[in-house]
Amino acid sequence: MSQTIIHTGSVLRQLVIGQIQAIPKELFDVQANGFNNTIRWNVGHIIYWMDAYSKQCFEPESLIPASYSRLFNSGTKPTDWTEIPPTTDGLIQALAEQLNRISEVSEAALEAELKSPLEVGPFRFVTAGEVYNFAFLHEAIHLGTISSLWKASGQI
Repeated sequence: MSQTIIHTGSVLRQLVIGQIQAIPKELFDVQANGFNNTIRWNVGHIIYWMDAYSKQCFEPESLIPASYSRLFNSGTKPTDWTEIPPTTDGLIQALAEQLNRISEVSEAALEAELKSPLEVGPFRFVTAGEVYNFAFLHEAIHLGTISSLWKASGQI
C-alpha cells in the first residue's frame, strides 16, 4: 500500500507541474470573480503544505523559505501580501524539488507512526502514510482550483 501512495503522489505532482508549465505566466496573479485567490497563491499553497506535512512526518525542518508561510498558509491572500512572492519559475523549481523528495520516501517511513497524531478538522491521522495520502488529496483539490482559475480567464 505504501508504494501505491508514493506512486500516486508522484503522478499527481507530475500532473501539477505539467499544468503549471502550460499556464501563461500573465495569468498567475489574476484573481477571477468568485475566487478567493490566484493561481500563484494556489501553487505556493500546495508547496507550503507539502513541506509542512513532510516536516511532520519525515524531516526535522522546513526546506522552503520562511516567506512561504506568510504568503501561502491557509487564510492568507495575495491582496494582503507586503512582500514579493516567488516567481513562476521559482514555484516550478520548488514543485520539482519536492517531487524528487516524494520519490525518495521509503515504505517503512510511510508505515511509521507520528510522534503525535495530526488532527485536521474531524480527521485524525496516525501514520506518515495517512498524512501523505491526505497531502496528495489536498494537492488534487488545489489542482482543480488552478484549472478552474485558468478556465475562468477565458484563455483555455
